[in-house]
Amino acid sequence: MTDPSLRADCANCFALCCVAPAFSASADFAINKPAGKPCHNLQPDFRCGIHQNLRQRGFPGCTVYDCFGAGQKVSQLTFGGQDWRKDPRTAKQMFAVFPVMRDLHELLSYLTDALNLPRAHPLHDELRRALDETERLTKYNPEALLDLDVPAHRRQVNVLLTRASELARAEIRRKKDHRGADLIGASLKGADLRGANLRGAYLIGADLRDADLRHADVIGADLRNADLTGADLTDALYLIQSQLDAARGSSTTKLPHDFTRPAHW
Repeated sequence: MTDPSLRADCANCFALCCVAPAFSASADFAINKPAGKPCHNLQPDFRCGIHQNLRQRGFPGCTVYDCFGAGQKVSQLTFGGQDWRKDPRTAKQMFAVFPVMRDLHELLSYLTDALNLPRAHPLHDELRRALDETERLTKYNPEALLDLDVPAHRRQVNVLLTRASELARAEIRRKKDHRGADLIGASLKGADLRGANLRGAYLIGADLRDADLRHADVIGADLRNADLTGADLTDALYLIQSQLDAARGSSTTKLPHDFTRPAHW
């Protein structure tokens, strides 16, 4: 995924991810924070006061969060650059719109990925129409965005994403189907998972060292603390940067060319 509009641009966002969501004290967040209340680490200039030490300070969940560019879209387009601190009247509505926009931008990211799958060419016209329609929805005003039935739209898009995935994986024989499977802590070292269906699979803490994940569909797979050392994820379908950021890996992990190797690996 190379579209810059689908990457977070924190410099043009009013730190919506640090305010709109609720945090629950856990292994991912060191504090409880209600929705709509700024994190106590948020500075007046909308920067995080502990950005360089989030993991060490107990906030690894912040390091793996991805808004898919929704933050700057809401801040600069939907609300025309209105700062919720300077104009508190916009705050409640802005915080409510943000998760709606994030869901739409996530769909844009996956649709963009699907359009880059050569074997999904028979679906490219439908995928393009779905992409254009989703982009159109992102340009609604705040009231219209809050009225959207995003789950219904997601279901329609997911049908296309699934079909594109099936076309992309069609020539791989003996594909494993682990859709939604509980693979928490599973020993999958060296596993042949080429073309596997891992959509929504729970791979938390799984041992995926040296596993072959080429052309595996990993949309929604939970890779928190999974060990990807030596694993091959080139051509993995619907992989997103935050999945890598949540996992463990090394210099031997093979990644698609447009992904960044996490600094903590």
